[in-house]
Amino acid sequence: MNPILKNVCAAFLGLIIGSVVNIALVNMGPKIIPLPEGADVTSMEALKETMHLFKPENFLFPFLGHSLGTLAGAFIAAKLAFSHKLKFGIGIGCFYLLGGIFASQSIGGPTWFVITDLVVAYVPMGYLGGILALPKQVVSE
Repeated sequence: MNPILKNVCAAFLGLIIGSVVNIALVNMGPKIIPLPEGADVTSMEALKETMHLFKPENFLFPFLGHSLGTLAGAFIAAKLAFSHKLKFGIGIGCFYLLGGIFASQSIGGPTWFVITDLVVAYVPMGYLGGILALPKQVVSE
């Protein structure tokens, strides 16, 4: 396969897998940690209006979705990329960071969560996913 095509496919697959992991974890959250009474997550507008009802524990699965989704997507993209593997991992993290910035501007949320999410869940997880995907170097004695 052409190296450029392989890199494009790696990035695309990384974004798809990362999104699936993110959505699965975010959707699983309310089944494990119930939403507060009166919270409405049926639309972005309803979520924004009822965000003030959420307790800190309600932000656990969104954070896990964002961070583990980014980690999975970055790992897949870096593992499958023909070249510049670490750059692909970081690139996935940067792409999801843009989504996180957009979501925080659109939906809002407590400042502590927005800062933690934007600082920890995206670029560091992209970097970690890229590092984990790099070939293991043999250490010779």
